[in-house]
Amino acid sequence: MSAHDQLIPLLKRMRLSGLLQTADLRIEQAVEDRLDHWEFLFRLFNDEAERRDAGLLHRRIKHAAFEGEKTLETFDFAFNPQIPKATIIDLATCRFMDRRENVLLIGPSGVGKSHIAQALGHRACRIGKKVLYTSANQMLTQLRAARADATLEKQLHRFTAPDLLIIDDLGLRPLAYEEPLDLYEIIRRRYEKASTILTSNRDITEWYALFGDSLLASAAMDRLLHHANTITLTGDSYRNPKKKKK
Repeated sequence: MSAHDQLIPLLKRMRLSGLLQTADLRIEQAVEDRLDHWEFLFRLFNDEAERRDAGLLHRRIKHAAFEGEKTLETFDFAFNPQIPKATIIDLATCRFMDRRENVLLIGPSGVGKSHIAQALGHRACRIGKKVLYTSANQMLTQLRAARADATLEKQLHRFTAPDLLIIDDLGLRPLAYEEPLDLYEIIRRRYEKASTILTSNRDITEWYALFGDSLLASAAMDRLLHHANTITLTGDSYRNPKKKKK
């Protein structure tokens, strides 16, 4: 049995079988470029490190459950000049997450709130953060169902555990049943522990009424706004742009 044949099961045992994907190429390169042994080993293991990093990133993005490939690179800042590009780029550094701050994106439909929110989520995934994207309706519906089958705590943990939670389209419909309490609980548990991004067509002053109780609204909004970056987006809808006048 050749050394190559003996090496394969050994690499599998050590969970390093990925090295075989570029081993032949690196061996050929080492011979042609007369690389020393340490340089050869560095390049071979660097290939494996990059493969693993790419795999982890892919899994983080898949777990985040984004709606498509929405990144800052694919966002058309030129469409709405009113959008504060410098502020968005600064948020993309994800330093707001180190400070456990929230981001509130407010504005009419089609101005890019969801895209920007998910783009910030992509950036967080790239630096190794755990991210979860959900619509407000989906999250509250799942929590309501969890109350019925006694899995509420498990579902609450799902929404409170990520380093970054993105809640899209808050306020599209009135909150019903125990939904105000569930939303408050998410906000309370994440307060000063992890960052949350929320998007809404409603002005923040209208959010208080969603809770249906002034005390509950005050407790929730005080926590939400305490460490918040509030950005109001204006302009035409990207989906239905207005025709330019002749």
